Amino acid sequence: MRTFAKIALIVGLTATGYYVYTGLTGTDEFAWLNGWLIAPVLLLTVVPILFSLSAFRRSFGESMAALRGDVPAEFAGAPIGMGTVVSTARTGLSINDQPQLDIVLDVDTPEGRGFRAVARHLVDLTELGAVQPGAVLPVRYLPDGRVVLAVDAPAYELQAALDRIQLAKGHITPKQLHIAENGLDAQAVVLAMNPTGEVRAGRAVIVLTLRVTRPDGTRFDVTQEKTVPPGALGQVQPGAVVRAKYLPYDESEVTLLVNP
Repeated sequence: MRTFAKIALIVGLTATGYYVYTGLTGTDEFAWLNGWLIAPVLLLTVVPILFSLSAFRRSFGESMAALRGDVPAEFAGAPIGMGTVVSTARTGLSINDQPQLDIVLDVDTPEGRGFRAVARHLVDLTELGAVQPGAVLPVRYLPDGRVVLAVDAPAYELQAALDRIQLAKGHITPKQLHIAENGLDAQAVVLAMNPTGEVRAGRAVIVLTLRVTRPDGTRFDVTQEKTVPPGALGQVQPGAVVRAKYLPYDESEVTLLVNP
């Protein structure tokens, strides 16, 4: 009864192609589309932190895991956007004790457009928390503004959409997207984290000093200014070990794959 559709996102953490919404970002302006995700996928300012797709999924992962169903034929192949839940209301219809909800969403598209829409979907009673206000869900949308939840979308399509949305919103740069998609996987230890006292677009601006371990075991240090979502600050405290990506021919920028 609960065969849940999954999104493999990122909001890019995570997660990895370009890693998500979803997340730490370097202020070259790491902050989809992470993507977001993630990802990985997921990133904003001088040097980005990306959300991998897995991070994207973990941040609001259970949201899509709780949702299932078929996408109407007219939405097959429609572009994907990311919708932030504003509110929900029951339509009065229930099927097998699952209420149908009208889910009001603020949708962001890869083209940089934003609009409000309503997605109608059946949700299990035990999973109503998946569509609480603030949850981020991928949707397929039509030119007339109609949307459905993108429960049919494969991971790579979700990640690509998340990455492009983040790019369109100015949360990541083309270079940061390139790092997320083509960089080498590595690990980084946070040596220092210093708040600047600045808040930018709801994110704290911090200066991170990282020691990155290359795949061959050698290391290099880098200091970068980043904008960090409030929920990710605990993951970049001194001593924390995080996943990272970097370009072997340019170690001046590093993306961190963290949970948003």
